[in-house]
Amino acid sequence: MVRNLLDQYIWLVKTIYRTGRVTFDELNRLWMRNEDLSDGKDLNIRTFHRHRNAIESLFDINIECDKSNGYAYYIENTDEIKNNRIRSWLLNTFSVNNLINESYKLKKRIIFEEIPSGQKYLARIIEAMHDNLQIEITYQGFNKAQSNTFIIYPYCLKVFCQRWYVVGHSPYYENEMIYSLDRINNLSITKDKFKYPKDFDPQTYFKYSYGIIIDDTEIEDIEIKIYNDQRKYTCTLPLHSTQKEIDTKDDYSIFQYTIRPTYDFKQEILSHGDSIEVISPKWLRDEIADTIEKMKKRYK
Repeated sequence: MVRNLLDQYIWLVKTIYRTGRVTFDELNRLWMRNEDLSDGKDLNIRTFHRHRNAIESLFDINIECDKSNGYAYYIENTDEIKNNRIRSWLLNTFSVNNLINESYKLKKRIIFEEIPSGQKYLARIIEAMHDNLQIEITYQGFNKAQSNTFIIYPYCLKVFCQRWYVVGHSPYYENEMIYSLDRINNLSITKDKFKYPKDFDPQTYFKYSYGIIIDDTEIEDIEIKIYNDQRKYTCTLPLHSTQKEIDTKDDYSIFQYTIRPTYDFKQEILSHGDSIEVISPKWLRDEIADTIEKMKKRYK
């Protein structure tokens, strides 16, 4: 049921975004054309307005009505959406997802990265977030011998390295915690509400983190040297939103980041082998060099 609702939200956003402006009658005709989604039934106007509200609440995407131009529906502030990484990603994902679903013959010719952790619990967490309902999860971390069951208030979701994570407030620890969906053994939505804090902003929460780790590591200016063709990849796909190219030579560029140099960021640097060299701070350069020496010993 929830999966079907998400498909309908996706279809509405994609269709209105693609057409620019569309009347309800035109939208309904397009809806009826998609038999897998509509099951041959008209789009009810009340259902459409409920979906509009849900899309605004879940994704901060507003579907407005131009009453002076034939009651045409459109997505508000598309330019702003394009400049917003989250909403732009959502729109692009929605569009690709629906294009694939509508082009069944091409499915075997398009290969995606799988995100196994998102399939079982993602829709239910989104449902709980929509209604601000507490969830009870049974969770077992990779370093734990057994699982534990507890309550969290789901604040937001984040995908990183093919895994989905939920950021939730833990009433037990009285703090925000991050849980990987692939380590959840069971999940249920309770009837108990929680109040989403007005001062919690997911973008700000992760602003200076490379991936999913939030700890007491201090935020620092990091400078790294990237050699040859690798810098071209880095320019088109920055390692972090704070990336700045501060120096350019024939065979390398120096990039600066304002970031917490946490474990996942260090792993990313090491994953590029000799294409990346840490310049500063010195402690990070020394730590990476020490790790490389330990790696070298593994192969002796």
